[in-house]
Amino acid sequence: MFKNKVSLKDAFDTLKESKEAFATVFTHGTLSIEIYKPDKVDLQKPHDRDEAYIISSGSGNFELEGEETRVTSGDFLFVPAGAEHRFVDFTNDFSTWVIFYGPIGGEEN
Repeated sequence: MFKNKVSLKDAFDTLKESKEAFATVFTHGTLSIEIYKPDKVDLQKPHDRDEAYIISSGSGNFELEGEETRVTSGDFLFVPAGAEHRFVDFTNDFSTWVIFYGPIGGEEN
């Protein structure tokens, strides 16, 4: 097994075992990779670090600080630390990779 790789299947297996909407599947230094599959409603709160999403399956809408955009599998999103955000109107098969990194409060531009 290649230790620096996480397949989507392995991530979903870890998620299923966790019985939560998200599961951490890889860490290194400040980097933390999660898989996230909300159930009907995304209850996220702002996070204290910068984060990125890569939509792994499904589609929906993404709200960031009052703006909304359509997202689908393969899309990349960036969310600065402390920003209000959530997924809405997403399909039943929706899931996303979540990438947290950097210091608390986010990185400088």
